[in-house]
Amino acid sequence: MRVKVDQPRCVASGQCVLAAPDVFDQDDDGIVQVLVERPEAAYHEDVRESVAVCPAAAIRLEEEE
Repeated sequence: MRVKVDQPRCVASGQCVLAAPDVFDQDDDGIVQVLVERPEAAYHEDVRESVAVCPAAAIRLEEEE
């Protein structure tokens, strides 16, 4: 899995950080930052939750083999 974010779409709600704090963070303005672009399998469920709860749909996943 590869995590991509559209930072201009981010509304700084922080839901992604709450769902996957080891993968996402926020800058000083609250905009999403990706800490781990290719998270280990142990984090996949949390990352998918972040995608689901993002109110701006600013996070997307690219599944990799």
